[in-house]
Amino acid sequence: MTAQRNVLGGPLEQCGTEPVTGFYRDGSCTWGPDDIGSHTICVVATAEFLEHQYRVGNDLLTPRPQWGFPGLQPGDRWCVVAVRWLQAHQEGRAAPVVLAATNAQALEVVSLDVLRPYAVDVPDDPATLLS
Repeated sequence: MTAQRNVLGGPLEQCGTEPVTGFYRDGSCTWGPDDIGSHTICVVATAEFLEHQYRVGNDLLTPRPQWGFPGLQPGDRWCVVAVRWLQAHQEGRAAPVVLAATNAQALEVVSLDVLRPYAVDVPDDPATLLS
């Protein structure tokens, strides 16, 4: 894969390795054309977000060993489907977002203005959060 950018325009940073996340299970929210769901938003899972996702049919809680999925706990970092995160935002249940690890591809679904208030990381140049 070619180098991918985050929503701030910088290099895409790793999202999480415990558990290993990403559509490609590379620890990053790397996007490619076979990732139809666009697993591009790096979140820090909260109990509220996980419960919401379960309620809407996206079970991130139950371990699925056959897929190498341990089930998530609050505090885990995970690449989520952009449309699912947006749905959670619209219903007041969105998880915090690591902008430096959120793929620029997510901007096809969610604007940076919507993501910014959920940011839990501070880039090297904090002014990028304001621009």
